[in-house]
Amino acid sequence: MTRTVVHALIVATLFPATATVATSPASAQEMKAVDIKEYPVPWGAQTRPRDPYVGPDGKVWFVGQQGNYVAFFDPDTEQFRQFELEEGTFPHNLVVDERGVWYAGNRNARVGRLDPATGEFEIFPMPDPAARDPHTLVLHPDGTLWFTVQNGAFIGHLDPVAKQTHLIKMPDRSRPYGIKLDAQGNPWVVLFGTNRMVKIDHGTHEVTSVDLPAPEARPRRIAITPDQRVWWVDYALGQLGAYDPKTGQSRTWDSPGGARSQPYAMDVDDRGRIWYVEGGSPNHFVGFDPATESFISNTPLPSGGGTVRHMMFDPRTRQIWFGTDTGNIGRAVVPQ
Repeated sequence: MTRTVVHALIVATLFPATATVATSPASAQEMKAVDIKEYPVPWGAQTRPRDPYVGPDGKVWFVGQQGNYVAFFDPDTEQFRQFELEEGTFPHNLVVDERGVWYAGNRNARVGRLDPATGEFEIFPMPDPAARDPHTLVLHPDGTLWFTVQNGAFIGHLDPVAKQTHLIKMPDRSRPYGIKLDAQGNPWVVLFGTNRMVKIDHGTHEVTSVDLPAPEARPRRIAITPDQRVWWVDYALGQLGAYDPKTGQSRTWDSPGGARSQPYAMDVDDRGRIWYVEGGSPNHFVGFDPATESFISNTPLPSGGGTVRHMMFDPRTRQIWFGTDTGNIGRAVVPQ
């Protein structure tokens, strides 16, 4: 069946105009610290370990973007194991399910699947050479994968059973970046090169575009709370933002670190609280409670962090896992 793609900027349906309400964060003295532990990756910071994902068996998988590997950390034994990738892959992100480890080949235009039991790989090349840098992957409940292609300016949908990849073109230099699925299985994507996010209909691939309140906004990562509000961190303005699809309204809050805090990695926990990491030296692990509209935690990373680019909340253990440019896999235990 032919799918219709509606261009994100020209013919997309726009939500009603948004409004911004900025609030002052609580002082650092009022916030509770989070228990953070970092585990040095044996292959070194120069391999850039990043983007951990907790698999079905509890192992914490991650990529070595500069080291050209995928690997896992076993929290029970505190041991690491590495799987080398094809030369030139430079993996950017991965996700894990019972079928194996899916990773984005950021410099060789492919999505790959590793079977850890056999060490065998299955490769899914991009159908368009312009989609040169697959970026961030998410798993859909139906077994397909959605992903972003940052500099190539695409949003992709891979059906690994049919071995088909459908690419949805975004405007040049829009930089599709963070991606999450809503309760209906529709992907939301922030366009880091713009002040915009888009929603893709999972069934039809039609695109709906949403402008963020500030023209200068540059959203980088994204999270969706149980009430289906779409949250973003604004890397350029040092803010946390939320968009409500029901009302078409947006709100923003100044991050505790201020306008130059460069918030980046983010996720949401099982209580609907937002967690993200500010840049700086050291990086700070920040918590925000939408129920009270207040910041509840602000904890410096022991190693400094360098940059924390992506993280994942594991509801089974109530822990958030993240990678650092200081060469660590980190674990944060969020409070009850």
